[in-house]
Amino acid sequence: MQNNSTPDRAIIAVTENELTNTLELAIERGIKSILIEKPGSFKMEDIKILLEKSKKVGGKIFIGYNRRFLSSVEKAKKIIAQDGGVTSFHFEFTEWGHVIAPLVKGEGVKEEWLYHNSSHIIDLSFYLAQGIPVKMTSVVGGKIDWHPAGSIFTGTGIIDNGAIFTYHSNWCAPGRWGIELMTKNHRLILRPVEKLQLQKIGEVKIEFVDIDDAIDKEHKPGYFKQVESFLNEDERQFCMLEEQDKMIKTYQSIKHGANN
Repeated sequence: MQNNSTPDRAIIAVTENELTNTLELAIERGIKSILIEKPGSFKMEDIKILLEKSKKVGGKIFIGYNRRFLSSVEKAKKIIAQDGGVTSFHFEFTEWGHVIAPLVKGEGVKEEWLYHNSSHIIDLSFYLAQGIPVKMTSVVGGKIDWHPAGSIFTGTGIIDNGAIFTYHSNWCAPGRWGIELMTKNHRLILRPVEKLQLQKIGEVKIEFVDIDDAIDKEHKPGYFKQVESFLNEDERQFCMLEEQDKMIKTYQSIKHGANN
């Protein structure tokens, strides 16, 4: 017996090069509320097409950037709010090129690695700073076989709330993901992003902040609260498909280098 009923919501967790096709099928089936694995599509240019299709059926597409839901991030957000917001920030999305090179992935996935993997930390940085770039300068250099666009990425810019940012990433050198956010009272350091360190103004010492991260240790970090928020139709912490569409220009600039 075939079940032709359409569910109210769905979670899409497929391989990177199946994201666009699977989301298109779910939208065409009439599913209104969808949580999809980051970054929401196979290629950056797919987002606008998917957004138009979703709008036609009145759908809501939630993108699964689970690090937005980390306990360390929730604590950082509270401190930032108490301090009146971020005034400047820096992020690093260094990938371990020597580890990624031998990985077996679908055709075209590694060429979009910045979008498929590094966007985790890029998204989180702008989420915490509460803005999107309105002006930026990006420089790209280096060579790497599996990512022909480049392997070294640096840049600076300003977001729509006035905060200034810089970033750096070198996929052929040691490094790791990390974010540093400056407020009038604190430097907040997420390195690793599951932990929060704090430096107070007028002091040189940097100390770890106590956070209640039991739920992140019991489950894959960020996933429990992410799914809970999705089931509750709570959009506040999510990158919705509309927001991802606005960020595509930024990802393209970081990947290819540009002055905007």
